[in-house]
Amino acid sequence: MLQTVQLKNGETMAYRKRDGGNQTLLCIHGNMTSSKHWDVLLEALDPNYTIYAIDLRGFGGSSYHQPIRAIQDFSDDVKLFVDAIDLDHFDMIGWSTGGAVCMQFVANYPGYCQRLILLASASTRGYPFYSDFGAGNPAAFKRAATYQEVLMDTSKTKTVQGFYDTKNSQGLKSIWDTIIYTHRQPDPEHYDAYVADMLTQRNLAEVYHALNTFNLSAVDNEVAKGTNEVQQLNIPILVLRGDRDLVITEQMNEETMCDLAKHAQFVRLKNCGHSPLIDDLQQLLFEIETFLQFGGKINALKQ
Repeated sequence: MLQTVQLKNGETMAYRKRDGGNQTLLCIHGNMTSSKHWDVLLEALDPNYTIYAIDLRGFGGSSYHQPIRAIQDFSDDVKLFVDAIDLDHFDMIGWSTGGAVCMQFVANYPGYCQRLILLASASTRGYPFYSDFGAGNPAAFKRAATYQEVLMDTSKTKTVQGFYDTKNSQGLKSIWDTIIYTHRQPDPEHYDAYVADMLTQRNLAEVYHALNTFNLSAVDNEVAKGTNEVQQLNIPILVLRGDRDLVITEQMNEETMCDLAKHAQFVRLKNCGHSPLIDDLQQLLFEIETFLQFGGKINALKQ
């Protein structure tokens, strides 16, 4: 059941809660999704865990009064959320864009998150947004430098936004079947519910821009200087990526592992794409539960 809580910044955050034991896991979804997409995990994860899955600002049942411009806007909302429900000791899992949100949260608010899982996560150096800016010439592709340039893109922003504007569920399914559900699809009932929830998103271009300019590393990229906030991510971290992932490239994953250095361990999920939740839930559960039980000890031995 979707619940809501009022944040001190005037936004309303929606969330799902699965009651369990005294260990707490906070789930942060990615772009074009919401807390709804965690449903299979909420049903199947070890009952020792109490799970919270939130809708980020502009997604699902959450409000969108103030537009976001950076990943930190989302992570600041997460801080207000955990304060509002009196959580101060928990583990986190971030999927795709949610991984960037989690990393920013851990960097800015030490002491709250004890262990972090990055599932098919955006890189520590962001997720680049390339466009020909309407030129119709693939050879003209370059990385967008501003929010306005993201809005100008006809091949990505305007096409996908058009599906949202016209409530075109088949259009969204065609995208997901091409780049997300390439190995296995949800059953039709779940799939329809996921797409209906996707259509609640109100900030597609803003998220593209926020990911494009996200950079916690010590390395400057074409559009964002590195903040080197990765040095604040000194808790045990598990990085998971499917070997069939068409969204998060191996290079992006290598950037993350390089930047997180001795604090992270990597596990390649076999025969999984960008949604291991659907491709192989049991494999994913095994890696999550093993890390949450033993991950801190494994990382301590590595150091």
